Amino acid sequence: LRALTSLLRYAGKKRRLQPDLSDEEVLLLSMRDMNIAKLTSIDMPLFNAIMQDLFPSIELPVIDYGKVFRVLNNNVAHRGLQTTPFTFTKVIQLYETKNSRHSTMIVGCTGSGKTTSWRILQSSLSSLCRAGDPNFNIVREFPLNPKALSLGELYGEYDLNTNEWTDGILSNEKPDEKWILFDGPVDTLWIESMNSVMDDNKVLTLINGERIVSLLFEVEDLAMASPATVSRCGMVYTDYADLGWKPYVQSWLEKRPKV
Repeated sequence: LRALTSLLRYAGKKRRLQPDLSDEEVLLLSMRDMNIAKLTSIDMPLFNAIMQDLFPSIELPVIDYGKVFRVLNNNVAHRGLQTTPFTFTKVIQLYETKNSRHSTMIVGCTGSGKTTSWRILQSSLSSLCRAGDPNFNIVREFPLNPKALSLGELYGEYDLNTNEWTDGILSNEKPDEKWILFDGPVDTLWIESMNSVMDDNKVLTLINGERIVSLLFEVEDLAMASPATVSRCGMVYTDYADLGWKPYVQSWLEKRPKV
């Protein structure tokens, strides 16, 4: 039910942005954006076949990312990375997933491009804002390792002796759009407290009344995460097999001094 509610809200947003599309096209586009990012390359043909059965006469609309693609390409080149289709696909999937879900998890093994994906998207959205596009905001990231902090250091706590509140890492208010990035394993010791901000109300209220409003997770797997947590988040799965080793080697060769 939670996934269905999120899908309908996202479809409504798509309808307002593209009023010329039919209802079936809006629904098909929304279902694709919310599900393809979390699938492995093996599962993709199965999903596409199911969509073809559900919408046999509907062609998938083509979304024009022209302006975004140009900025993405510039940022990738500026970082000395390779402009592979995999990289662009994952950045666009992360962009759409963050638009459809309030909390997003980037899942994948080391070397699959998780950090690169969100850094490229962050710099691209900020570049579009600085260029004067009113549809984008400056994005500031605040990475932290939740396993390196106690619950009091993470959320803040009261001193029972003095009744004074001490701010935690998540208590501080910052300007612009904020991505609070949790780079570390997900487990029930700290993630369950995040369920309310991942839910429909999109707010986690701390004991002192302050609120957290946006979350991004970078994890290797979700073996210790509960279904309640997973169902509240948008998922972007990055598979090292899809990226391969060639982009790493090519970037290394380009950085070598010319002889």
